[in-house]
Amino acid sequence: MQKVKDTLPVYNICTIKGSDHFHDDIMAEPFSLYLQKHPNLHRPHGHSFYHLLLFTKGAGFHTIDFERFPVEVGQVYFMIPGQVHSWEFEGELDGYVVNFSEELFHSFLSDDHYLERFSFLGGVTGENIVTFNESELKEAIQLLSSVVNETQVTRPFTKDKVRLLMLSLFILAGRSENNKNKAGDVLKPGLQLLFRFRRLVNQHYSEYKLPKDYAEMLSITPNHLNTLCSNLLNKSAGEIIRERIVLEAKRQLVNLDASISTIAYSLGFTDNSYFTKFFKKYTNLTPEEFKKSFNGY
Repeated sequence: MQKVKDTLPVYNICTIKGSDHFHDDIMAEPFSLYLQKHPNLHRPHGHSFYHLLLFTKGAGFHTIDFERFPVEVGQVYFMIPGQVHSWEFEGELDGYVVNFSEELFHSFLSDDHYLERFSFLGGVTGENIVTFNESELKEAIQLLSSVVNETQVTRPFTKDKVRLLMLSLFILAGRSENNKNKAGDVLKPGLQLLFRFRRLVNQHYSEYKLPKDYAEMLSITPNHLNTLCSNLLNKSAGEIIRERIVLEAKRQLVNLDASISTIAYSLGFTDNSYFTKFFKKYTNLTPEEFKKSFNGY
């Protein structure tokens, strides 16, 4: 991890897992042990890897991409590379934490976009949290306990066993009553198209800011795209694009050493004053005010 004064830490998996883990692409531990090893991770930080945490004990709050959520027993949250989070926990905490690289499943699955079938792995805050019922929680604990055991040793087919266990957990979360309307129907054409749109926005938000640009990439009309977004998300395509730009602006603004003009340019704004007006319109704060408020985040 590269440390720069007043810059948000972004951890890679090697930094987090330490030398007592045998596998480069994944680490898994009981959460209480993880907290003992990394007492400063409650402060705002980002990851270059996927991260999930299942709570089996505890209270307090966790914040993901500037949205605050209460901790609940049976809750699991999923984060993708690039998201920012912090913790405000209360009392004794336990559960399971798993960090894994983007490459873990690449050679295992023929579909490079398979994980995107699960909406909780789409990087959309609020959709990345699942609360298991009692029977689901019991199964999730069994799966994650097995993942922890497998990652503590090296033996034949360990990584494949871990992949199968993780995919079983994803399917369990996708089938959960709490999440059934978000993940279980992802093979429907409309949802497939929506996921493709979101993926394109994640790739091109700094270049293309109009729905017609994405509609052209998807080989559909702008009206079709807007209708799709409205029916499935109650938002226009333009709102989804603007929300992604604002989120990225927030992520970059918490790096306190970065100048406003540099951030504006990286987001495709050639006029710094227009970026300021854009940001304030959707957050009620100027970029400078948001930077100052970050110390309280």
